[in-house]
This record gives sequence, C-alpha cells and structure tokens, in this order.
Amino acid sequence: MTVVVPTLAADETLDECLASLERQTFRDFEVIVVDNSGRHSVQPRSSIRVIENDRNVGFGAAVNQAFRQSQAPFLAVLNDDASAHPRWLEALVSAIEHRSDAGMCASQVLLAGDARLDSAGMLLCLDGSSKQRGHLESAASYARGEETLLPSGSAAFYRREMLDEIGLFDEAFFLYCEDTDLGLRARWAAWECLYVPDAVVEHRYSHSAGRASALKAYYVERNRLFVIFKNFPLLDLLFVPFYATSRYFWHLVYALQGRGKAAEFQRAGGSLARLPWYVVRAHMELLARFPKIWRERRHMKRRLTSKQFRRLIRHFSISPRQVAAL
Repeated sequence: MTVVVPTLAADETLDECLASLERQTFRDFEVIVVDNSGRHSVQPRSSIRVIENDRNVGFGAAVNQAFRQSQAPFLAVLNDDASAHPRWLEALVSAIEHRSDAGMCASQVLLAGDARLDSAGMLLCLDGSSKQRGHLESAASYARGEETLLPSGSAAFYRREMLDEIGLFDEAFFLYCEDTDLGLRARWAAWECLYVPDAVVEHRYSHSAGRASALKAYYVERNRLFVIFKNFPLLDLLFVPFYATSRYFWHLVYALQGRGKAAEFQRAGGSLARLPWYVVRAHMELLARFPKIWRERRHMKRRLTSKQFRRLIRHFSISPRQVAAL
C-alpha cells in the first residue's frame, strides 16, 4: 500500500501527520510526501520518499505523481494537516479487501480538537457543489459503516484496479473538487464507496488554503462547473442554473444574517461585491476549456445508465440552502 501526503505548507502540521502514520497498526505500507512548497524543505527518511516540486503544481497533480511511482494495489491520500488514528489503515484495508465491487473508502474525519465531524464522505448539490456529509454534526450519528457517495480527498482510500480503469485525478482542477470528479467518474463505472467509521482522522480544516478566501471562492465555483459538464446526465444540466441561482440567493440571505460561507468570507476580509466577478470568471474559463472537458466526458467509462446515476446522486444530495449554510 502507498499513502500519499501532498504538502504546500510543509510546516509542523506535516510532522504531526507523518508521526501519526508511524503509529499505524497496519505496517505494510510506504509513505510518499509530495512537496509543493517550492522550498525543498522536506527531508527524506528511511520510511518516507519525497517528491520535490519547484512550484505548486496543485493537489491532483501532486497526488498523481506519487500514484504513478507506486505499484501498490491500494492507494491512500492524507492531507498534511490531518492526523490519522492508529487503526486508520487497518480499518480501511479490512473494510475493502473482501468487497471486490468497492473501489473507494471514506474515513471518519473529525475536526481537530473537536468531537464533531468534518466529513463522513461527501454529498452533492444538484448544481455541482459538493459538501462534507455530516459536517459539524456529532460523530456518534455516523457510527455505522455504510455506502456513501464518494470520499473526501482529505483522507481517501482507493483501489488501484479502479484508478487504472477510470484514470487519476483531473489535474486541470488544480485545487478543490478533484475528489468529487474522480468519485463521480468511479460511480459512473459502477464502483461502490464504503464509509468506514473506524478509520478515524483528525483534520485541521482548510489549514493550507484558508477556510474562506478569494482563491477558494474562485476555484470552488469554477470546478463545480467542470464537475457538472464532465459528469452530469444531459437532462440534469438543464436544471443546474436553477439550483445555482437558489444557492446564490441563500448565500446572500445568510451573509446578511452573518451566517454561512459568504459571511465567513466577509469576516476574512473578502468583499461580497467581488463574488459575482468570481462567478463570471469561472464561466469564462469553462468556455475556454469546454472542448477538452466535453472530449473527456465522451470517453468516460460508463456502466450505469443515466437513470441509475441520477437516482444515485439524488440519494446523496444536499440542498442549495444547506450548501450556503455550511
């Protein structure tokens, strides 16, 4: 098995992350750190390989570099701002090894220093936005192993056979939502995703890129457009503008009440007046990249019908209002 830790900050949180991997009860794995800081500040160790990049190549590209250098049958991704409990890998391997139909596992990701969840897998809004399942809820409410839509890239587990079939992370996303895109491509190919509550990770949410920033606002908006045009059934594309407009409306309502992501963006020094520009800019980039995105869509591996896929994403859906509130 290979565990990939991409890092941009390359600070003390990375040291804590790597120390948590040294304490794993499951021992048959290697660690590859991909240093995107450009500072060449991560030193190789006896049990850790390091890939150094001269610049930030993005989350997906960094993980792909490590995946291509591994021949392991299972591949895990762990954020540098996350610490894994000792049985993290043991629980994931135990859950997936007898499920040949499962290509992915989602961990129970807790907010660091908090009893509440960061994620128990991911949910999808029908405008293409994705959100953490169970975010800010009690971990006790998600104590049962079950199917979920797809894993959060902060602590994800993948079967190589699945990745060989559907491809790796889409590097055009650069930052945010590439885990959603990969997970949806896997679901189209009829791979299941298991939520493993015993695979526990503590996560310092958005330590590297910030909880609510102009950078995040732009990439999340742009990449949810990439997600829908690559993955949504054609009929569902017609309804995306209505769901997106509803989400924008609730962002405004909650911002005026001092709640939700838009209010958090304001408190971090962002201007609400700039948010429409990020939306326009995101759509402009979609147009520029559209021919390539559409070619990727046409060549995607599909075993589900559009009806089956539509039923799946509706089962694991989240409303525009909920997205704006979180």
